[in-house]
Amino acid sequence: MPLSVQEKFDKAVAYVKNLPEDGPYQPDQDTKLKYYANFKQGTEGDVNIAKPGVFSPVARVKWSAWEGVKGRSKEDAQKEYVKLLVEV
Repeated sequence: MPLSVQEKFDKAVAYVKNLPEDGPYQPDQDTKLKYYANFKQGTEGDVNIAKPGVFSPVARVKWSAWEGVKGRSKEDAQKEYVKLLVEV
């Protein structure tokens, strides 16, 4: 029986979270932001927190990435997350 989108997503998330810091696959910052945005969209839906202030530059960048996928369905975000990993 084929895996559901949720099952594929869960496996992909577990894989990415467990990547060794010194392993052969080292995603660049742009790719990490895409993973982050699609993870948040795929688990929580549209951005639901206020934009962080200027004294939190990392949080602002992450927020902007998540805001950039606003309107994407949770399932589509999960598919995109898996696709990012498969493309590697």
